[in-house]
Amino acid sequence: MTIAPEITPAATTTDPESGIRITRVNGRIGAVISGVRLGGDLDPQTVTAIRDAIIAHKVVFFRGQDHLDEERHEAFGRLLGTPIAHPTVPSADGRYSLAIDSDHGARANQWHTDVTFVPAYPAFSILRAAVLPPYGGNTLWSNTAAAYAELPEPLRILADSLRAVHSNAYDYLAVRPEATSAALEQYHQVFTSTKFLTEHPVVRVHPESGERTLLLGNFVQRIADVPAQDSRLLIELFQRHIERPENTVRWQWQVGDVAIWDNRATQHYGVDDSDDHDRKLRRVTIDGDVPVGVDGRSSTLLHPSEVPAPAFGPASGASTAAAAPSAG
Repeated sequence: MTIAPEITPAATTTDPESGIRITRVNGRIGAVISGVRLGGDLDPQTVTAIRDAIIAHKVVFFRGQDHLDEERHEAFGRLLGTPIAHPTVPSADGRYSLAIDSDHGARANQWHTDVTFVPAYPAFSILRAAVLPPYGGNTLWSNTAAAYAELPEPLRILADSLRAVHSNAYDYLAVRPEATSAALEQYHQVFTSTKFLTEHPVVRVHPESGERTLLLGNFVQRIADVPAQDSRLLIELFQRHIERPENTVRWQWQVGDVAIWDNRATQHYGVDDSDDHDRKLRRVTIDGDVPVGVDGRSSTLLHPSEVPAPAFGPASGASTAAAAPSAG
């Protein structure tokens, strides 16, 4: 385990090895990185500086990356790890580039961490803006490590002891009562074509920074071994800390922007306030590892018996499982 670099209180710093500039956006989350052209040909010093900034600031932003297409987007992603396709939703390019398009029902106006319904959900998400509405369509991120750290000690102890069941099968219309019939059909026939149930610790220990982070979001179905009403109250209690404005950053997109976030230490929310205007973004995710709780217990897949491989590439967690040291 490596420890993330401390965040300097300075508004802007320059990395001495790569020369990139890092400008903080908020006190607890977010930074803008400038002085770099993203792609698969970056030198190791620049990649290390970017990765360190992601771990430290949780989400980082780049302006003016209009040169990126699906191929270059994926090539850059490979510098951070192994790209992984969505478990159920087909990609835009037949490989790893997932379409986050308004005309496909992808107005994710719910706080969530990407793909937590599988055990080894993505470590990083890399999102670039291709087509934007004339107004609205911002995205918010929250620092789930800061949310955990600010909990009163009795609540931290409670959270440390809990586990939660996550699923991609939830009451879609309860969350999005205004959803179109096309969006509802896409949800049932595509998003839940395989229905997953995974039990995660409510608090995971980050494998790189060592921080404790709250693992919740809209894929949480219930707290394990807790009655339904108490489960809802506990989820709301901890989720409320995640959504505190002090723990969040809001990004106003421009075409050519790229956002990269540590999916193990954040939640995000795509604001659905651009009416019927087009909003098209492309996302590449990087394979993650299986979370481990404070008690040392790993997440567990409850259903199906194993995570199937998507239409392209390996199954979620395959690359990190292969890299993990064998027991004993």
